[in-house]
Amino acid sequence: MSSRIAVAVSIIQSILLLVHLLIYETWIALSGAPRQPWLFILQISFTILSVSFLASSLLAHRFFNRPVRTYYRLASIWLGFVNFAFAAACLAWIAVGITIVFNLPFSQSGIANFFFGLALFATLYGLANAATLRIRRVTVKLPGLPASWRGRVAALVTDTHLGHIKGRNFISRIVTKLRQLRADVVFISGDMFDGTHVDAPRLVSPWRQLTPKFGSYFVTGNHDEFSGLNGYLSAIRNSGIRVLNNETVNLDGLQVLGVPYHDSADPERFRSILANADLDRSRASVLLSHVPHSLPIAEKQGISLQLSGHTHGGQIFPFTWFTSRIFGAYTYGLKRFGDLLVYTSSGAGTWGPPLRVCTAPEIVLIQFE
Repeated sequence: MSSRIAVAVSIIQSILLLVHLLIYETWIALSGAPRQPWLFILQISFTILSVSFLASSLLAHRFFNRPVRTYYRLASIWLGFVNFAFAAACLAWIAVGITIVFNLPFSQSGIANFFFGLALFATLYGLANAATLRIRRVTVKLPGLPASWRGRVAALVTDTHLGHIKGRNFISRIVTKLRQLRADVVFISGDMFDGTHVDAPRLVSPWRQLTPKFGSYFVTGNHDEFSGLNGYLSAIRNSGIRVLNNETVNLDGLQVLGVPYHDSADPERFRSILANADLDRSRASVLLSHVPHSLPIAEKQGISLQLSGHTHGGQIFPFTWFTSRIFGAYTYGLKRFGDLLVYTSSGAGTWGPPLRVCTAPEIVLIQFE
């Protein structure tokens, strides 16, 4: 396993080095090289920045203190800028080529400044957008819904990714909003934590202030299972949230089943769990499953509504495009798969760069009719 990690780290770091080299060479070639010693300082800076995210990530898996959190946050923001700067560099060279071919009156430095300026703007916008939590309201009609649940509201919160960027204050904001919204039940469909070394009890402590009528329920996501799972789950339980581990609960006639990520990722295991859940197909049921996959299995087993996250909607362009290629229509929003309704949330937090471009963070309010 350690050799695989070393290979993965080497590949990722090599890609980051090449990307930084392209950005650097583009800037130098099109804008003009600064004089010494500024050129040397710029070279050293780009070299250090190219290893900053992986270095901070490795530290974040061992330490949880202010210097490491600050380093990780800055490195993550830089990574977000690099995403757009890479696109800017590619577009700049294309624009320069077009300018030369058609003899257009644009300078190379002007072209570089324009595209790298757009990259900076996208980064700043992404930071502000990711920090602005939205409330998304949807209405669902489920066959077999108990009369007592008509008009009631469930809140879906997913992918908070608590760690070195999103922390206790972030969860406090979410809890405050949920208390104002007064949902009857709260569902948390995975990735409460980012998977790094943290003070889990402190980060989730604000959840104790939330006491919805029918409680709060959680299933693990892939990041929760990266490391320290037992510590994470203990902290979540102590904060008043019930962890569903292939369990079904009856909430005033509404059946709620939770399947953790590692079980939902195995189709045969997933099928077996749902088949043995002893669900009453004549009554409405809600499945908490982190990833919107294996939908034919859930639909065949008579699930009414599946609540998922994981995708972040792609979080930032161009990953929005890649994510939509993987999950298709179920990348985001309320969709139907046969008799199964699926809501995939874009999540409340972020992973990696704390940016969102072409997506938005959300809490979802689901009203039953």
